[in-house]
Amino acid sequence: MNPFKAFLIEDRDGRTHAALLRIDPAQLDDGEVTIRVAYSSVNYKDALAATGAGRIIRRYPCVGGIDLSGTVTDSSDPRFRSGDEVIATSFDIGVAHHGGYAEYARIPARWVVPLPAGLSLHDAMALGTAGFTAALGVVRMEENGLRPTKGPVVVSGATGGVGSLAIDMLAARGYQVTALTGKESERDYLLRLGASEVMLRSQLDTTRIRPLDRTLWAGAVDNLGGDVLAWMASTMRQGGTIASIGLAASHELKTTVMPFILRGACLLGIDSGYIGEPYRSGVWQRLASDLRPQHLQQMTRTIAFDDLPQVFDDFIRGHARGRVVVAIAGS
Repeated sequence: MNPFKAFLIEDRDGRTHAALLRIDPAQLDDGEVTIRVAYSSVNYKDALAATGAGRIIRRYPCVGGIDLSGTVTDSSDPRFRSGDEVIATSFDIGVAHHGGYAEYARIPARWVVPLPAGLSLHDAMALGTAGFTAALGVVRMEENGLRPTKGPVVVSGATGGVGSLAIDMLAARGYQVTALTGKESERDYLLRLGASEVMLRSQLDTTRIRPLDRTLWAGAVDNLGGDVLAWMASTMRQGGTIASIGLAASHELKTTVMPFILRGACLLGIDSGYIGEPYRSGVWQRLASDLRPQHLQQMTRTIAFDDLPQVFDDFIRGHARGRVVVAIAGS
């Protein structure tokens, strides 16, 4: 294997430096499965890592990219053979183990999932970590008893990758979905994904959150944390279910136990990072079948590997919409 292109993140005197360069195959991390990467994607976490806006890299230097799809070139694990198409997301990929922003990756076999029938390698990264997380949230909420007949569901961070995909999945399953966003200009986009209503965050007075407010929601998918999550808890219907997925606004939660003990509301933590098998493969199988988003192509754009450094700022500034796939192979 010759030296290959990678997007390497380094720490230089306490400051993050990231650039496209060529690295030697000997620099790949340990793992049983070597993959020729076809596609990766851009997630908020990737932007934090690449820009240093969030100190989430746990080991320098590190190739960025928290997910990837591609073709196995070598494997010491009998579950995978040369030529197999696979997906790898989550765990330490792109934060403490070289990730998907490289033409090759070497990954521990237990982090690798076979590409489900019905998905292409491009589809897999149009979904990526965001799609897996959204689907896991839907699966966990329905395991907890959520059904369309129980009432409407609200999704915060609605224009982001997880939010957009969650709206699409929930609407396709018959839920009445309210998209909560700070971007009035994206109303038409959210309605096209299946939202029945768009609510602006500016309509909320999060300075005066009651312990128990007027009941609104049977379910909620929260990507923000902080005051928005506290407001969601206060407005849950009896037996309502919240999937806590992200902390784009805040990692703090200032609420009371009243929604949980007086209304039986449930707050589910969605761990898409380290949940193992067979659950992980099961969620991917559902993403290829009944949870496959209906508007995946419309919410996805694909960029060349060389254009990757230019997209992170949109994520940090909150200007990104939907999904961004990075074409790695052949670039």
